[in-house]
Amino acid sequence: MRIDLHTHSTASDGTDTPAELVRNAAAAGLDVVALTDHDTTRGYAEAIAALPAGLTLVTGAELSCRIDGVGLHMLAYLFDPEEPELSRERELVRDDRVPRAQGMVAKLQELGVPVTWEQVARIAGDGSVGRPHVAEALVEIGVVDSVSDAFVPDWLADGGRAYVGKHELDPFDAIRLVKAAGGVTVFAHPLALKRGRVVPESAIAQLAAAGLDGIEVDHTDHDAPTRERLRGLARELGLLATGSSDYHGSRKTVQLGEFTTDPEIYGEITRRATGAFPVPGAGGSARP
Repeated sequence: MRIDLHTHSTASDGTDTPAELVRNAAAAGLDVVALTDHDTTRGYAEAIAALPAGLTLVTGAELSCRIDGVGLHMLAYLFDPEEPELSRERELVRDDRVPRAQGMVAKLQELGVPVTWEQVARIAGDGSVGRPHVAEALVEIGVVDSVSDAFVPDWLADGGRAYVGKHELDPFDAIRLVKAAGGVTVFAHPLALKRGRVVPESAIAQLAAAGLDGIEVDHTDHDAPTRERLRGLARELGLLATGSSDYHGSRKTVQLGEFTTDPEIYGEITRRATGAFPVPGAGGSARP
């Protein structure tokens, strides 16, 4: 089985619609794909309607969190999307995304960069606007060569010249809320140093003690020594070690299935979840 547990669609900051995402996942030879858009579940219905036969969909979300001034992302799988408290927190995060992005545009303009809010809003479309949309605007006007090049201190990295904070969950609250909604939590790309500051391993141990289920080990932002270090940490803390692409369509170069999760780990995730269940494809009817 080929299992990719971290992907994004146009419901947040990917370039594939949810329907295109699941069709592309099947074409890439995946057996299981998780839809984990940022702080939203809006893509579920379209993805399920288009789900090809032979492909299983894991519903999820990537939750924006912060601890001791360091941002982190928490992957949440197979939770009840209607659970009120978790829904309310996701809504608070989403509502803060527009003023935050507008603030980044204003900072860029103060730095002499001719980016506009209208440009960023066009790029975001119906998705939850975020830093990747601002980054793509910088690519469009030739300030940087790629979206990744915008996530540096000169521009949009945490604490960067054009960075603006937003409402984010405490990760301990995120674990509690996801658990209460019947879901499973995995710390996304925990040692992605190229993105900026990362939480110390001591904090990961504290999160594990609080009920964190796993850490994302095999990820494009982790080099081979980092992956081995994280695999050892997962063993030490009794955490599940996952792998995934963090696919964003054409916004990033990583491809679906570039990293995958062991079937036994996937089985344990589904065994722990009580809020929702993987959806087997029955031959989707949605069209491009």
